Amino acid sequence: MEKTRATIYSHFHNLAVAQPGVRAVIGDDGSVTYAQLDQMAEAILAKIPPGEKTVGIVMKHSAEMIAAILAVLKSGAAYVPAEPSLPRDRIDYMMATAGVKLVIDDDFCRKLPKVKNISPDKSKPDEPAYILYTSGTTGRPKGVVVLNRNVVNYAGAFADEFAIGSGDVMLQYSVCSFDIFVEEVFATLLNGATLAIPPEKTRRGDMPDLMRFVRRHKVSVISGFPYLLAEMDALPSLPPSLRLLISGGDVLRASYIKNLVGRGIVIYNTYGPSETTVCATYQRCDNIEPLADGTYPIGHSVRGVSIKILDKDGQESDRGEICISGAGVSAGYLGNPPEQKNFVTLADGTRYYRSGDLGYMLPDGSLAFVRRNDDQVMILGKRVEPAEVENILNEAPGVERGVVCHFNDNDGLAYLVAYFVPRKQFSLRNIKKWLASKLSDFMVPEFFVAMKSIPLTIRGKVDRKALPVILKDAATTND
Repeated sequence: MEKTRATIYSHFHNLAVAQPGVRAVIGDDGSVTYAQLDQMAEAILAKIPPGEKTVGIVMKHSAEMIAAILAVLKSGAAYVPAEPSLPRDRIDYMMATAGVKLVIDDDFCRKLPKVKNISPDKSKPDEPAYILYTSGTTGRPKGVVVLNRNVVNYAGAFADEFAIGSGDVMLQYSVCSFDIFVEEVFATLLNGATLAIPPEKTRRGDMPDLMRFVRRHKVSVISGFPYLLAEMDALPSLPPSLRLLISGGDVLRASYIKNLVGRGIVIYNTYGPSETTVCATYQRCDNIEPLADGTYPIGHSVRGVSIKILDKDGQESDRGEICISGAGVSAGYLGNPPEQKNFVTLADGTRYYRSGDLGYMLPDGSLAFVRRNDDQVMILGKRVEPAEVENILNEAPGVERGVVCHFNDNDGLAYLVAYFVPRKQFSLRNIKKWLASKLSDFMVPEFFVAMKSIPLTIRGKVDRKALPVILKDAATTND
């Protein structure tokens, strides 16, 4: 393959030619081969007007959804994913700011035309592949623009570490707007493996039902948030097909996998912001001891990526901010949000991303994660800026002024508390309804506290230390 054609679609198409009969996507309703998936993508592409730069994907999880993504990529456009269950205001905002004119939904993919002529692949390595929206400090989500070559590098790094290929079956469990989805889909389909998509009721159902799906379809690899592994840890047995479990998106604690260790399954802890394409580091942890605080290291950098720890003066140090450079660093954000300053280009042309995460080097050269260096938190493995939630709260009907803070429970899991000064006429139900219409469900605070006034410091800023601590399972403050 020529380097100039090293794109997501070209990698997939080469596999469709090399192994046309291998199953690409499977589920309870049947299977689709690599050649059939390529043909589906071609039929969907025939309905996409030429010249689109960005195309929305708002579909249920299915082989058609994967084909639609491939079609958008082949057209040379970037896809903008959103779950149909997201608040309509949030979907509309994402599509509008990404310049989306066409949104592909399930109806779009019905009655596809029969295509005789094969269209050319218009994708390019240095052009956007997708735009993922993450929580932003401005009160609106911000779009991270990831390039084709970023994803191709990551798929190769994944194969190097995990030896995934034909015969492996990867579970597709994540929602489409998270990095784990990118790993599930492209680390599978760019390496010749098979993607197993459960029906919606199974994805939203209980763990035993999911494991029955895993058993039926001989799933060998599962990548998910650490809480998924913690649920699996409580099961008396696991499907014998499982060989690899990958945790990402939040801190992996020894208590989450105490029963999984020793079952003959390889377990990895991973780390990486969306801005650096899924994962920047890997650490196998089923064969090592956890750190003194009960967490696992996040490991060494993946292929094509370099990690440095910088102190507050920007000098290399053993402890400080985790900074990432190399093939995984994305194009940055749409527009020019305040967070754009975290992408830095040095005099020698090296471009790196300042993650805002604090870490330190262990004696063996691997990396340990400490905490965020700002107010950003992870809620059930999803990145949240409390400032975004706070801004939406202040727009809610019945709210005179509001503040959103986060705390950690005894398991180290973050949760949000909303403090607000109500107007004379207010309804908590309406406030929650307003937040749910603007935010993803995991971003809506768990607790609400009505205040006569918001305490201020002598400089007029919110005195967060004077706010009452709302305990959740004997939670401790996140100072």
